[in-house]
Amino acid sequence: MTTKERDPLTAKILDGRETAKTIQAEIRERVSAFRASGGPTPTLAAVLVGDDPASHVYVSNKQKACERAGISSQLHRLDAASSSEAICDVVQSLNQDSDVHGILVQLPLPRHVDAERILDLVDPLKDVDAFHPENVGLLSQGRPRYLPCTPHGIIQILHRYQIDCAGKHVVVIGRSDIVGKPIAMLLSAKDSPLGPGVCNATVTLCHSRTPDLKAFTRQADVVVAAIGKADFVNGDMLKPGAVVIDVGINRTEQGLTGDVDFASASQVASYITPVPGGIGPLTVSMLLENTLEAANHLARMTAHNRV
Repeated sequence: MTTKERDPLTAKILDGRETAKTIQAEIRERVSAFRASGGPTPTLAAVLVGDDPASHVYVSNKQKACERAGISSQLHRLDAASSSEAICDVVQSLNQDSDVHGILVQLPLPRHVDAERILDLVDPLKDVDAFHPENVGLLSQGRPRYLPCTPHGIIQILHRYQIDCAGKHVVVIGRSDIVGKPIAMLLSAKDSPLGPGVCNATVTLCHSRTPDLKAFTRQADVVVAAIGKADFVNGDMLKPGAVVIDVGINRTEQGLTGDVDFASASQVASYITPVPGGIGPLTVSMLLENTLEAANHLARMTAHNRV
C-alpha cells in the first residue's frame, strides 16, 4: 500500500524553534540566579578553523544564543592552513583559562588536521559537546557529566511534547558517535534526567548495512533519522502514527532538507520535526545548558578546595 492509498494523517509539528526559546529563557533565569549567588558569568569559547560557510553560520548562531541566555562567548579563529599543533596550543590555553568554562571545537576541521587528537585534548570538565572519551564513558555507565547536545535536544523535545517512550520501540537510523550511539543509550537507559517517560524504550540501532531497513522502521513507534542522506526515510517506511525525529541537515539544490521526506512522512506520522526548525535549535540550547553546568562544576570545585 502506498502513502497515497493510506488514510492521511496530518502530523503535528514538533517545533524546535519555539521549544528552544522556552529553554533558553529558562537558562537565562538560571544564569541570573547563579551569578546572583556569587558565581561567575558562564563563558563558552569556540575554536573555528578555516572558512567553511556553514561553520561560520553555526558559530554565529551559537554566539547569538549565548547572548540571549546571558552567557559570555569567545571566538578563536584560525587559518585553514593551521597545523594540528597550532590548534592544540589554542585548546590547551583555553583548558588553563579559569574564566573559560566550556570549549567548543567547531567541526568539521580541515582534512589535514588530526581531529581526534584535538577533541581528546579538551579538558573533560570543559567538554560541553561531550565528545571526550571520559564523558562518553560516563554516559555509557548511566552517570553522565554532560549530555551530548543533539541527543539531549531530542529527549527534550519528546519530554516537552509529552511523548512517552517507555516501553515503546524506537528505531535509530545511523550509528555516529555524535547522534546515533548516544541517543540509543539515552532512550534505552533505566533512568533519565528528564524522568522515566523519555527512557526505558526498546531501541534498535540500524545503519547503512542493515538489510531490509523498512522491516525495522515499519515496526517502530519512534524513528530517529540520523543517517546523513537527504529524504532517505519516506512515508512507506513508517508505521501509521509513528513519531518521526529528523536529525539530518543536507544541503541540496532545492535548499536545506533533512533525512526524512517530509511531504510523505507527515501524512503517516503522528508527530514530526521539520528541517530546518526542528532539532537544530535545540542542539544549540543544550550547548548553553552544558556551559552553565560546567560553570557550576568549577564553582563547586572552587568551594570544595577552599574548605
